[in-house]
Amino acid sequence: MSEMKPWLAARNLLAVRLDNAGDVVMLGPALRAIKVSSPDCRITLLASPAGAKAASLLPWVDSVLVWRAIWQDLGQLSFDPAREYELIRLLADHSFDGALIFSSFSQTPHVAAYACYLAGIPLRAGESKEFAGGTLSTELRGTPDATHQVDRNLRLVQALGFTTVDPALEIAIPETNREEVTRRLWDQGITPNQPLVLLHPGASAEARRYPAERFSRVAELLQNQGCRLVITGSEREREILEIVAAGTEAIPVFADLSIQEFAALVDRASVVVCNNTLPLHLADATCTPLVALYSGTELISQWGPRFAPSRVLQRAMACAPCYRFTCPIGLPCLDIDPEDVVAAVAALVPLAPATTGEPRMVMA
Repeated sequence: MSEMKPWLAARNLLAVRLDNAGDVVMLGPALRAIKVSSPDCRITLLASPAGAKAASLLPWVDSVLVWRAIWQDLGQLSFDPAREYELIRLLADHSFDGALIFSSFSQTPHVAAYACYLAGIPLRAGESKEFAGGTLSTELRGTPDATHQVDRNLRLVQALGFTTVDPALEIAIPETNREEVTRRLWDQGITPNQPLVLLHPGASAEARRYPAERFSRVAELLQNQGCRLVITGSEREREILEIVAAGTEAIPVFADLSIQEFAALVDRASVVVCNNTLPLHLADATCTPLVALYSGTELISQWGPRFAPSRVLQRAMACAPCYRFTCPIGLPCLDIDPEDVVAAVAALVPLAPATTGEPRMVMA
């Protein structure tokens, strides 16, 4: 490899992102920057089981390794050091030239970097706040905590010499998945050109969920105005989905979509109403108008929408950002009247999709 530009000379790179699917979607611009600079470079994504599902939406990913990392665990993994040795063997078997460890402002790259060191990966880059000796061969510092995650990812790859690219999110949706979504909507009496509101009441963290009973009221108000609705989520969120659908006329509930079909449905929708979770980033990537019920767990500047026409609803609280998974005081940051949510939808639906812009925050 070139002594002057070892990262640009690398042809077998590992991209480490071990969070949720939305975090993987936000990795797209950084991976695109690598491929633009080094089109012959092979990129393997090391992702969590949840995050790996989003890899199929990113055309710059050549292969995926799935791993539940102990340093991302919330207490569900058993004590099993042999499992961690298996990760090192897995990485060593692929003979990577380098590993780019992508992390949020609150995460350390050093644990992953040490695993890559033990696996014999000579180049290891990440953004760090802590001293950890030589775990990283290239260490980036000084990125402000409030930086958007997409820009944080891009800052790392650009520091390594890869090209500057447009930070707009981009995903690839297979035509077969679009056709399947069209068919399923048709089966529910929703024609291809009919306006459609997508409601997604779930989120991986309880502290990021607008109350399901209020989501149900939003659905009722939108139906009263003649809107066609669909509700989306996963099977493990079935209880939430049933609460939202209760008290309304029959609304299609899709809890069995593949991530490609889900992306196609987001792209098909006239407007998406969701929490700070995956469909927010899919809507941002497809420029689908978006109403984001954004709790005070994170700063809007860190993970909020930037490219789709959007209304971000949140009550300002002194405890925000709290970065909690559960709220001990009843989610006052999401004390948003359903009528205000519907008004935000009504303000967005007539808007033409935009390709750039900052989120417009509406303080309830």
